[in-house]
Amino acid sequence: MASPVEHKLPQRTGTVSSSFTRRTSFSDDEAIPDTDSSETSNLLIERLRAWKHMCGNLEDYVSTTAKLSKSQSKDHEKILKTVSEPLKEAHHFSQSEGGMAGLFNNMRTNSQGMVNMYLETENNLKATVLPTLERLHKEIKNKSKELKSGAAKGAKAVEKARNVTQKHIELLGQHSASHDSAMGSKIEQAHDPYILKRQINHRLNKQVTEENNHRQDILTVQNSFQQFEAYILQTVQAALEQFHQIMGGQLDRQRAMYADVLGAAQRIPPDFEWINFCVSNDAKLVNPDSPPREFANITFPNQNHRATKPLLEGTLERRSRAVIKGYSSGYYVITPARYLHEFKDNDDFRRDPSPELSLYLPDCTIASIDGVKFSVKGKDISSNVVGNAFHATTELNFKASTASQAEKWWSLIKESTNGSAVAAATGAAATATLASPVSPTNGPTSPVGSISGKTNQPPTYAEKEKDTHSPAGTPTEVKTPGSVKPISRTASSGSSYFAAANGTAAGEKSEKS
Repeated sequence: MASPVEHKLPQRTGTVSSSFTRRTSFSDDEAIPDTDSSETSNLLIERLRAWKHMCGNLEDYVSTTAKLSKSQSKDHEKILKTVSEPLKEAHHFSQSEGGMAGLFNNMRTNSQGMVNMYLETENNLKATVLPTLERLHKEIKNKSKELKSGAAKGAKAVEKARNVTQKHIELLGQHSASHDSAMGSKIEQAHDPYILKRQINHRLNKQVTEENNHRQDILTVQNSFQQFEAYILQTVQAALEQFHQIMGGQLDRQRAMYADVLGAAQRIPPDFEWINFCVSNDAKLVNPDSPPREFANITFPNQNHRATKPLLEGTLERRSRAVIKGYSSGYYVITPARYLHEFKDNDDFRRDPSPELSLYLPDCTIASIDGVKFSVKGKDISSNVVGNAFHATTELNFKASTASQAEKWWSLIKESTNGSAVAAATGAAATATLASPVSPTNGPTSPVGSISGKTNQPPTYAEKEKDTHSPAGTPTEVKTPGSVKPISRTASSGSSYFAAANGTAAGEKSEKS
């Protein structure tokens, strides 16, 4: 008997490419290359998508700039409102173009120009730059669609051919192994490895043709990308050049407008407004050539009225109410209104000449004279001392520089207590005063000591006069200088004797015949 034959299973060495070998193969000699036919097209499509997004960003940039220009136009309308109204107190400024009014007209014109300029910028960006970018965006999208449709179709054909070839290669491997194991057993005609190999050659050739066609298409597209991207860049550059012209022109116009405002301000001469103001208000402004006013040349109504001229004035000494202080000098005046006023001095300019002491003589009594001394008892009605608000009656002791001066003061005060002093001092000036101008509000005023013999009451001074004298209109006896009875004086101190209202000293003995 024949010895049994050893059957060995065939070792498949590279007859069938596994998926692993396909993934790790880097050779173009393999039947089924380990490459993705759509990998290149997908990469180019992704690149076109990047360019499309870049173009979209530029569109957003330009459109947002256009919106900002519109917003700035509205903001400049607010600026225009600040100078739209005429200047306050516009009559103080020259209305010609060379002054402040002209400057504000210039500012209004240029502000309105900026409003219009920003609106023009918005329109120009929307009409020129944005359409260019939008058109480019559309071309990129179309390019991407073309690549997707063409490359995807070729990639599908390649994949289909590879799948068919791969199926026959696997079938050849299967039946080649069966042939080795069958050892001469019958193999179906369709599975004859010889025929399968020839069928693989046919399909592999067809696969290679599809791969090469697809490769050529992708290569054509890939080569065209350089030109297409160059076109994209040129279009973007052209759009940005338009953008630069529009925005740069806007900035130049804006700079020119501000420069025009500055020039209008700088062209105003420093004295332009002042000279025009002086010409327009010549009648109201001070004439620098006119001399300053002098007090001595000023006149006013009733400036020389007889009631304003003192009956007697000069310096007297008065003993202080605080005995330890002794006598202090002051300037005293007896007025036609029958007041005895005390002032610090005779200066009307250094301080307001408000009386330090005021006695209404008809309400006072006077004691007998004693050499250079005499005393008056009455109420101080001045408003300079707080205690005088109660107008307490007090005795005031005076001292003149000489006996003759004391005689004058004593006599006039004595006569003023019954009104005869006014008639004696002003009777001589009565006739001249009647013909003199008088205050238009008071009308003609008769002399204080009238010729008719009726006593004139002193003028009414509401802030000084009190209702202590007889009512106005009450006739009182007027003693002319010639009818005044001589007043007897004793050597005794006058402080203990005060004259009564009718002129008779209290306690004084009647004269001997």
